[in-house]
Amino acid sequence: MNTLGRILSNDWPRSRLLAVLLLALLGALALAPFLFPGVKALNVAAKILVFIVLAASFDLLLGYTGIVSFAHTMFFGIGAYGVAIASTRMGGGWAALGVGLSLALLLSLVLALAIGLFSLRVRAIFFAMITLAVAAAFQTLASQLSDFTGGEDGLTFKVPAVLSPAFEWAEEPFLGVSLDGRLLCYYLLFVLTVVLLAALLRIVNSPFGRVLQAIRENEFRAEAIGYRVVVYRTTSSVLSALFACVAGAMLALWLRYNGPDTSLSFEVMMDVLLIVVIGGMGTLYGAAIGAVLFVLAQSYLQDLLRLGSDAAAGWPWLAALLSPDRWLLWLGLLFVLSVYYFPTGVVGRLRSPRTRSGPHTPT
Repeated sequence: MNTLGRILSNDWPRSRLLAVLLLALLGALALAPFLFPGVKALNVAAKILVFIVLAASFDLLLGYTGIVSFAHTMFFGIGAYGVAIASTRMGGGWAALGVGLSLALLLSLVLALAIGLFSLRVRAIFFAMITLAVAAAFQTLASQLSDFTGGEDGLTFKVPAVLSPAFEWAEEPFLGVSLDGRLLCYYLLFVLTVVLLAALLRIVNSPFGRVLQAIRENEFRAEAIGYRVVVYRTTSSVLSALFACVAGAMLALWLRYNGPDTSLSFEVMMDVLLIVVIGGMGTLYGAAIGAVLFVLAQSYLQDLLRLGSDAAAGWPWLAALLSPDRWLLWLGLLFVLSVYYFPTGVVGRLRSPRTRSGPHTPT
């Protein structure tokens, strides 16, 4: 129990139902290749792992520090491009991954520091607009430097042989699953996700994290009692950018490809924002819950609608309403309902005293 407490930084779920959900999520992701065989299911599970890290890093910025930034996917793209460019030019080896990730982390640090020092003194909406402009400029730059980034076509590259699908470390399948490099790559992402989420939990539950929350609640009061708000907010921005950079490298490693639409598009930024809001801002557990709910809905909603449309073939109006082409409409409706019934996010709702204590009759 003490060991688990140290891993969780004593940030317990504080809800029996939430604890069960988190344990079920951990078990499902750990055993996903065997519980949900198939290429699509494995790709969805890997995407969930990547988005857990990306959403958690954004929650450090938005939920714990109160900073609204639209440049977060820029660092996500830098990590992905760092791995892709290095692997393309140096060959698919561990050295290329190490060099690419190291240079991407260094560039992310410099850019995050620059944005923090020059822009974090700007208030609210003005800072958000500055970060949006920076992210748009970086995406345009990545699209135009075709000799370096592959332009709109992106870059396809090789990964270390042990992580490639062609590598088989056992001839016989286990529980119907091929024991190949793809499986090893998935578990590499799984271990990285657990380690990075534990590191973020340690950060937000440290004295540094408590200062960030004080700044979020009342910036002027935190400044008045002696905290250098700009320093803390800049440090938070840098840490958030570094974690997002690693998430980008994880995505590129899994896909063995990266392009501007894959990691730098504004749609990715909106997806991350929705995940944080659905899961619950200021709760890193919310990043995990939100990522699972959103990615599953994004990946399988069309399939569910197709089944519903076929089942409602006798009612043309209902079949048209359930058409898979309208999946974005239904996804938006699900988001609106989730915000209405869970205004503080799923984790915030489950952690509320009324939910934990169960229904009661007033006296």
